[in-house]
Amino acid sequence: MFRGSSTHILDDKGRFVIPARFRDYVRASGGDVLMITRMDGTLFAYPLNEWNKIENRIMSLAEKSDSLRRFRRVFVGGAYECSWDKQSRVLIPPALRQYAQLEKDIVLVGVQEHFEIWSQPNWEKENETMEKDMQQVEVRNEIAKLGL
Repeated sequence: MFRGSSTHILDDKGRFVIPARFRDYVRASGGDVLMITRMDGTLFAYPLNEWNKIENRIMSLAEKSDSLRRFRRVFVGGAYECSWDKQSRVLIPPALRQYAQLEKDIVLVGVQEHFEIWSQPNWEKENETMEKDMQQVEVRNEIAKLGL
């Protein structure tokens, strides 16, 4: 599972070094390939075996509504297969870098079966939003239901 977060730097070509703990999990999942796609203004990176599970779930539901078909087009159709080089660098395609506003400073955030790739400024905004959300009673009650 992917857990924790860490800051990284994109090089001039749009590559970052995948941390060993993430790389080891991807390899243990059966390969050295990440599927990277876009959602919520950030990028989602999945090991290939997890991506296949998600893609199958999406495809089984995709004909249910117009919005799910659109989601499929963007989420699956916009995904890229990315492997790392001998220096453990992953190249993020330009279209995805542009979508997520990735320039230099990025944050990798482990979210169990995938990790997210955020621009540093957008990650800071996300944390600020969470802090504001925590001021709402409804949000605190939802979290309390988790036993936290």
